[in-house]
Amino acid sequence: MQRRHFIGACAALVAGLSLAGMAGGAFAQTAADKAKVDAAKAAGTVGEQADGLLGLVTGDADAATKQAVAEINTGRQGVYREAANKNGVSVDAAGGSAFETVIKPKLKAGEFYKPAGSGWVRK
Repeated sequence: MQRRHFIGACAALVAGLSLAGMAGGAFAQTAADKAKVDAAKAAGTVGEQADGLLGLVTGDADAATKQAVAEINTGRQGVYREAANKNGVSVDAAGGSAFETVIKPKLKAGEFYKPAGSGWVRK
């Protein structure tokens, strides 16, 4: 039951990432960052990782894309830290749970993700 509560809490926190960014909360994602990353994901330059963070699929991302990835990852780490503290687990566990329960199911066809201990995979 504790694990189910933890997964639910992570899912709720991660699902609110966009709203928190728009409201100026702990997650400082801007519309420009999101648009830049969404375009890079569609182009196969950026993907989702098993730790719940974004990663560069290829090394040819421009500076603006790298900056947007860094900004979004900083915000996600804050959300995962909050979930971890609230549920008595590690930040890594919170990020991994967010990836499995919220991020991975929302991946679009053609986007890349990186499972734990593996290379990049196209959905």
